[in-house]
Amino acid sequence: MIEQSALLKLSSPRIIDDTTSFLRHEYQAYQSLFQMQPIMVQQFLGTQAASLAEAIVQGLHQAQFNLPDRVTVQTQDMEIKIMQLIVEERRQQLGGFIGNLRRADLQTALRLPLLELEHSTTQAVSIAGILMRHTLVIHMVHNMLPSGKRVTYEALEGEDIPSIPVHSNAWARAPIATEADSNYAENGQREPGRGEVPVPFVEAARKFYLPQWVAFDEDGHLLVGNLNEAEADIASMQRYLSVLHAAVGLAPYIVADEEYQLKRYGILGQLVNQGRALASCEVNEIIQTVKRRAASHSLDRGLSLDLPYFNDQTLVIETNRFDVIPKGRVMFIPAFVVLAVRAQGAKLAQDTRLSQSTRRHLLAELGQLEKIFLR
Repeated sequence: MIEQSALLKLSSPRIIDDTTSFLRHEYQAYQSLFQMQPIMVQQFLGTQAASLAEAIVQGLHQAQFNLPDRVTVQTQDMEIKIMQLIVEERRQQLGGFIGNLRRADLQTALRLPLLELEHSTTQAVSIAGILMRHTLVIHMVHNMLPSGKRVTYEALEGEDIPSIPVHSNAWARAPIATEADSNYAENGQREPGRGEVPVPFVEAARKFYLPQWVAFDEDGHLLVGNLNEAEADIASMQRYLSVLHAAVGLAPYIVADEEYQLKRYGILGQLVNQGRALASCEVNEIIQTVKRRAASHSLDRGLSLDLPYFNDQTLVIETNRFDVIPKGRVMFIPAFVVLAVRAQGAKLAQDTRLSQSTRRHLLAELGQLEKIFLR
């Protein structure tokens, strides 16, 4: 079992120790405050948080929630104090705010109103706002997203994000998909037909945190029916991470939560690995298309390529465009691709807008093109 501090460094390598200690202290303080509440209040907060989170994930423009009717705190004299909230203080309507920010992300839409509650001059409202925010991010991390198994990834030399699965006997302990493993859809509901019937996973998929979203093996071979399914798996992982990122936007201290660490570390490595594999697969399709069009002489009037690659900073597949043959009447020959690839590689090697690992990934794809057309 990986220790919590080690997981935090793996999932958030750029957080320095002092900041980590502060965030962990803040997390523990809010968690203690929540646990101090009576069970009925905890359940009430959980219900409100679940409703609010689902409304935002589903893209609704209006949402409302209620604060609990009472909160419990411990005074400096170590006495337990119960504070009441009146009806007007409890009712919270977010409709107009979210309507004005309908294009904003979850983090922007929720952070400000929750902070206003926490800074209320009424202590009971302030405490209730703190509890609401804490319950919300705990729900987002613990309940909205499927859990996988503990995995360990290793990073390629010079890379920051571990994405290569390390062999583990735990693979054999999770060979089938169950209902709990179903896809997390964009509207927060399970995707139909996924995870409803036990389905065995191949060994290559069992190496990852969530095998149901693994579309390629270590050699880049497609494990699902087609590229559309592979793209759907990538999209599911991106949505998964977006919920985790939104939780951090609402409450940065959530990075000290062990469940957050496990989920972010597990899904991030899997997304980078599978995103790169998908981009490489699409490059192979481009190569085949160029070959077919060259054989039919449909490239003699110019050729530009949009080379897909996975950007491990934005966590999406982007394209790098460059000209192979300028527009005109120039007969296509493979050497033109080689020359264009080498020129583009020289430019990318100096492009500091991309991370070192993304540049390496993109240069490897250019190498694929050069190798094929150099023959």
